[in-house]
Amino acid sequence: MTSPLQGEGPQFDPGWAHTFYLGVIMKYAIITSKKDIAGCNIHDCLLSMYPFVQEGGCYSLNNISLYSIEEDSIHAESIDKEIKADFFIFATKHKSASGTKSLSVHVPGNFGKAELGGKDKALCIAPASLLKVMFLELCEQGKTLQDFEITLETVHHGPYLEKPAMFIEIGSSENEWNIKQAGEIIAKTIMNVLQKPIMKYKTVIAIGGPHYPREFNKFLLRTEYAIGQMCPEYQLPNLDELMLKQMLEKNVEKIEFALLDWKGLKGHKEAVKQLLEKINIPFRKVQEF
Repeated sequence: MTSPLQGEGPQFDPGWAHTFYLGVIMKYAIITSKKDIAGCNIHDCLLSMYPFVQEGGCYSLNNISLYSIEEDSIHAESIDKEIKADFFIFATKHKSASGTKSLSVHVPGNFGKAELGGKDKALCIAPASLLKVMFLELCEQGKTLQDFEITLETVHHGPYLEKPAMFIEIGSSENEWNIKQAGEIIAKTIMNVLQKPIMKYKTVIAIGGPHYPREFNKFLLRTEYAIGQMCPEYQLPNLDELMLKQMLEKNVEKIEFALLDWKGLKGHKEAVKQLLEKINIPFRKVQEF
């Protein structure tokens, strides 16, 4: 069997995948929800900090449009069919049982049943280089916000889109969602990134570790690689051959190899290794970097 890393690559052929890093101006849509306290906070900060102009049902600034939708962001299914844009950035709240103060980024999708929007066993297209640049900028801007953890999250909710999409979030309770400084940091992070050319990084997929993948955070900070799709250890029972192929194909960038949190695979090491070898995917351990 020919490796998906060789030959023609992904089976879909979106034009933006070939022009994104060649000086072509992309159109970005920032999506917030009126039901989301953190989203409203970020939306207000964007409007107060930057000269957006109202145009119809949204606000615009050059190639960036800002929308406020009625439904929860995780249920904004196929919004890419309603809004004309090349990349979708959802600015939202993050909620966790731990209550950890956080600023986070991730790609939408589901490895298993779609319990929080999206489709069962369907990943969205990961804009890995954009995600990395957002994460790095968030780390820089977030230095001024004490006691907040800045982290990637792994795939865990919808909506389902067929255009590249990512989330950038304030977590994890109403106390944090209302913090104006947090909203300003997210707003500044988004605009600093979108108003400059985005560097194309060599890209990997990542497998293993917890939902907040600290080993992959460190990998992004210390290497010249970006990470597209990420599957945490708790989702490994859902990682079959078809889902692995989605992980490889649903990225803007070509995938170089699979990055494994070897310690974070726990009892799944041999099964993951055999699955990767079955479809001829090279892999490396994050502990090597």
